[in-house]
Amino acid sequence: MPRSEFKVWTIVVGGGRGQRFGRLKQYELLDDRRVIDHSRATAEAFSDGVVVVVPADDAEREGGVAGGETRSDSVRAGLAAIPDDVDIICVHDAARPLASLDIYERVVDAVIDGADAAVPGIPVTDTIKIIDTAAGDVVDTPDRSTLVAVQTPQAFRADRLRAAHAAGGDATDDAGLIERTGGRVVVVPGDVDNRKITEPDDLAWTRARFATRHEMRSGRERSDG
Repeated sequence: MPRSEFKVWTIVVGGGRGQRFGRLKQYELLDDRRVIDHSRATAEAFSDGVVVVVPADDAEREGGVAGGETRSDSVRAGLAAIPDDVDIICVHDAARPLASLDIYERVVDAVIDGADAAVPGIPVTDTIKIIDTAAGDVVDTPDRSTLVAVQTPQAFRADRLRAAHAAGGDATDDAGLIERTGGRVVVVPGDVDNRKITEPDDLAWTRARFATRHEMRSGRERSDG
């Protein structure tokens, strides 16, 4: 079925308190707009509707809904604001302001093609060790070729995402809840530029990358002119 026959909404999750970053990273400036504004604009350009989840004290100012204690609580708050007739729901971290429309297209197309959920992923280049956290001993070294680092936006059949969250529980990403309920999750190509801002160094990298993109666009425009 063509994409136009599906109603797609996106939840932009920006309800965190910035404990690792040291302040509310979603409100940091990136060029002339805040990080969350970039994430919201891309979601709005792709989706039929967008729900933004922010800290409770900011909900009225931001025109969003109040987040919860955990990421999953915040997503559930966003789900409650999405109309019942939506077919596909995307969930995106506000702290990934360089997510592209192409990634949205890829994850949504995968759900239209039959997956319960689709996540963007990039190959893992480092060797990964599984450890016993109590003792610090290495337990296993998984085959790197079978691993991907997962990003957002992630796309879901709306009924499967609602059911997974209704079952309760928390996960570092919503696809994990789908996996627990036996749903089919597929991986589509992600983008190395789609980096999550977690530490101040991540923000510095994102600002530099954003500036490079702006310079490249300006150069193309001068060449076309």
